[in-house]
Amino acid sequence: MPELSSDSSVHENARYLAKACELAYFDEEKAKGLFRDELGLDAHFLTANNTQVYVAGDDKNLVVAFRGSQSPESLDGLKDWLLTNANNFLIVPEGQIGTDFAAAGVGARFHRGFMQALADIWEPLIAEVESAQEAKERLLWVTGHSLGGGLALLAAWRFHRRFLSVNQVYTFGAPMVGNALAAEAYQREFSGKIHRFVDRLDFVPLLPTVSLVANEYGHCLTEFALGEEASDPSSATADSMLRSMVQTTADGILHATIIDEIWGHVHQRIASHMMTNYQSRIAAKCDNA
Repeated sequence: MPELSSDSSVHENARYLAKACELAYFDEEKAKGLFRDELGLDAHFLTANNTQVYVAGDDKNLVVAFRGSQSPESLDGLKDWLLTNANNFLIVPEGQIGTDFAAAGVGARFHRGFMQALADIWEPLIAEVESAQEAKERLLWVTGHSLGGGLALLAAWRFHRRFLSVNQVYTFGAPMVGNALAAEAYQREFSGKIHRFVDRLDFVPLLPTVSLVANEYGHCLTEFALGEEASDPSSATADSMLRSMVQTTADGILHATIIDEIWGHVHQRIASHMMTNYQSRIAAKCDNA
């Protein structure tokens, strides 16, 4: 595995951080050994409610790797995305997390569910990162796959507001985390530092398709597209159905039956969202460079 470095190419760093994202899915005991053996990093595991993250470092780098949704390849996992993780009203955060995001500017709004997930883990995470950087200042990299990619983006903002310099952020198959004004705020604060890898057949970067109030979500910063354009008409049908899921109950929750209806259309594309797919596509880019 090539060394993680600001002097390396984007795809070489992506290969390294994609491995970190893969390891983030393993249980603590196994992951710690793999972080050490495969990446040369000493890893610490943090968990709170349904949010998990590894903070792993060596003499030069500190990597914060968020775990994504545990079962996005299953129907239950898809429902978790669209109903639970996609607790997706756009909000202006309140409290301490609201103070951190106020600098995004008037009108910037963020995904409520993702904000809550980050808030759950924030206190032990910021304590771990600050302690690590006080012991030895290193380049700070923030990464995540799937839901973890969304949390990586939000965490990078909060690190920045706490005067922790974020070197770069890499996400793989990540959803949108805020509206267009939030995306513009990331452009201002992290220009050239965020690298968003997306397989063209992966449906998760389409999420949240709608906010259930208005279709205001937008992606931030540079996209690195992987794979070929979809040629199967059914893939276009899946995109259309995902984008049209605005039927709600009175309290704004998607009907589970609607998700069942689209499952057959997106199931064939689940493989495109898997971390192994992103790793193989990025490795191919590196090998062909």
